[in-house]
Amino acid sequence: MKVTLVIPVLNEIVGLKAIMPQIKPEWYDQILFIDGQSTDGTLEWLKENNYPVVVQKKKGMRMAYMEALPFIEGDVILTFSPDGNSVSELIPECINKMKEGYDMVIVSRYAPGAKSDDDDAITGFGNFMFTKVLINLLHGGKYTDAMVIYRAYKKSLISELGLDKDSAYEFEEKLFRTNVSWEPLLSIRASRRKKKITEIPGDEPARIGGERKLQIWKWGAVFLWQSLREVFVTKY
Repeated sequence: MKVTLVIPVLNEIVGLKAIMPQIKPEWYDQILFIDGQSTDGTLEWLKENNYPVVVQKKKGMRMAYMEALPFIEGDVILTFSPDGNSVSELIPECINKMKEGYDMVIVSRYAPGAKSDDDDAITGFGNFMFTKVLINLLHGGKYTDAMVIYRAYKKSLISELGLDKDSAYEFEEKLFRTNVSWEPLLSIRASRRKKKITEIPGDEPARIGGERKLQIWKWGAVFLWQSLREVFVTKY
């Protein structure tokens, strides 16, 4: 099993300097950064430290993944946030779980024994509603955290679940004038296809650098639309 550690960045130089020394090269087979046109020296720092990096042409997390996809060599993708929200020490545990034969392993902020120090009342409630009500209830999920970026999954799921098709996002993105990531849709469709999924508990510490890029109301509207639409979607 070959693992590619995928790290999207946008003005994350403070977090990178603190977090990257904690990540050991033996944990992964390939590491790949996706830079969303940073202006704080992030790209220069990555190049100075000889990290492979793809510079995004289009905005948004989904487009970051799509533009990086041709460069991903692993058959397992592990996505990681470098702003302090993701605990690096859990990378080996996440990979070891994938080796047990799972299609996706989620590092859950809300599993028993874990907590989020980055949540506020709105994001905490939103995560609960989308995970427990919209995804688990409507789509047969058993998640405690269906939205988080910190997860590993088989690269083959991207095409199998149609995550690489603009048609899975473009109407609602245009409607609400935003760009979203594919984690919520990945959670929905993996559940509907009865993929083998598990979670491991993982704290979400407060961010140590960078700006919070969450568009709460716009992204929430898109994810709500997707959750309801997917009830009627049978082909990807």
